[in-house]
Amino acid sequence: MGSDDDALLAERLAYYRAAATEYDRPYAERADLRALLGVLDEFPVSGDVLEAACGTGQWTARLAARARSVTGVDAAAEPLAVARARCAADGVRFVQADLFEWSPPRRYDVVFFAFWLSHVPPALLARWWERVASMLVPGGAAIFVDDGPPEAAFEDVLDGDVPLVRRRLADGGEHRVVKVFHDADALTDVLTGWGWSARVRPVCGNFVAGVARPPA
Repeated sequence: MGSDDDALLAERLAYYRAAATEYDRPYAERADLRALLGVLDEFPVSGDVLEAACGTGQWTARLAARARSVTGVDAAAEPLAVARARCAADGVRFVQADLFEWSPPRRYDVVFFAFWLSHVPPALLARWWERVASMLVPGGAAIFVDDGPPEAAFEDVLDGDVPLVRRRLADGGEHRVVKVFHDADALTDVLTGWGWSARVRPVCGNFVAGVARPPA
């Protein structure tokens, strides 16, 4: 990765470490986010699941209810501590690691990520999907949910060459975070152009959700 990309990812990590105790608050405050959790029931979750950027484990228990095993990976220790306390179930394990550097010990039937794709800098998007493909068994699927373009209205969007938003914490701290509001059709076209079989659609108003399978 280039130094600029490294810096942006480091700033995102700093934000999520600082925001661990506040991260789940929007799920309590917004009915559309709570409804989004139920969208997972529509997707083919089964077998052994890798949850990339699992954060505080908001989605982990739902994955574990349908999977044989769930491995949650996140670079930030503080959200992982919340996740471990929330999901201390058999078949669930957590790993602290950088997703762009981590070498998984095996491949998975499903790679799931919620609100992670929008944090991947555009210059690293192709590399991320290459990483996902390398983590899947033949016939496996990537399943994801994220913010769509309408959600930009709820963010403090910054001008610049890289799409960024300003996030403020309860203690007054501010962080810049990469935030790409992917349009469902445009993302489907990008993945299809890379040889993936993909279907991405708007869900619950402001969000997008998708299933994608890598080239054979």
